Amino acid sequence: MSATSAPAEDLLVIGKIVSVHGVRGDVKVYSFTDPIENLLGYRNWTLRRGGEFRQAQLVKGRVQGNVLVATLKGLDDREVAREYADFEICVPRDELPALGEGEYYWHQLQGLKVIDTHGQLLGVVDHLLETGANDVLVVRPCAGSLDDRERLLPYIDQCVQQIDLVAGEMKVDWDADF
Repeated sequence: MSATSAPAEDLLVIGKIVSVHGVRGDVKVYSFTDPIENLLGYRNWTLRRGGEFRQAQLVKGRVQGNVLVATLKGLDDREVAREYADFEICVPRDELPALGEGEYYWHQLQGLKVIDTHGQLLGVVDHLLETGANDVLVVRPCAGSLDDRERLLPYIDQCVQQIDLVAGEMKVDWDADF
């Protein structure tokens, strides 16, 4: 397993190896994709842990409860597989499927300036949370923002009015006092 095949800034984390499974060198994987088995559609993985990179090729995988069990090419020893724990599974961004009009990957929303209907800067999207009802934008204050409050905004059509990736902005219908 060799060095990374894509520049680190072009990689997107889609999962993480959490432990070993069985005695044949399989690994347990926590998937960040939805549904979780979508991760199995990517056969060539760049593994990253801190500044260390490795290349791995998925041979097969299956869902087991809320994790995946994966077999990686050339990895057939439990003790060697144990060394893979805590590696993030990354793929180049350009390997992600194209989305339809008005659809976005979470990573595209992170860092966008959030501006309310009055033109006030509420902050920037730090990350998103998945909840039962709808996803939630975590908006953190930034230089020039209205105040120093963190806000949780529902990622729904009634709140998010417009997204402009080129301008790096998201227009929202949200009461700044809420």
